[in-house]
Amino acid sequence: MPHWDAAFNLARWLTRNNHDAEDVVQEAYLRAQKFFSSFHGTNGRAWLLTIVRNTAYTWLERNRPPETMMMFDEAIHSGGAIGKDVGKLVAQQEANELLQRAVEDLPTEFRDIIVLRELEGLSYKEIAGIVGIPLGTVMSRLARARERLQHTLAQHMSEEPYT
Repeated sequence: MPHWDAAFNLARWLTRNNHDAEDVVQEAYLRAQKFFSSFHGTNGRAWLLTIVRNTAYTWLERNRPPETMMMFDEAIHSGGAIGKDVGKLVAQQEANELLQRAVEDLPTEFRDIIVLRELEGLSYKEIAGIVGIPLGTVMSRLARARERLQHTLAQHMSEEPYT
């Protein structure tokens, strides 16, 4: 299936669940097939990701309550020093998990922009078309998303005890 990886990646970030993302992508491909006659552009990936995004939002409205923010809990998510190499591996894994949680905790209008830009590598113009907002709004949302991520990560780093 063309662009399946990109479609699944976007759906996964929006639904926060692999199984739900698979359902969303399957439904999106069915919609794409049904409405293929409406495709008049040259960028099939952007067209498909637009369908995936819209399908994900529809799916979330039907199947999930409104979003709530889950804060990072230091007591639950921190680990002790085990060994030099293992400690580095654990620290890297924790950093990756923290970044993933920080992206997941972004409001939806920021999360989809950051995923499309930073993970899928789409241009601002492509994102504007997918999300259906002006180019300037894409740039401002991306800047705000980056600021929030930076603030969340900096806040975590300042709270982390050094031993």
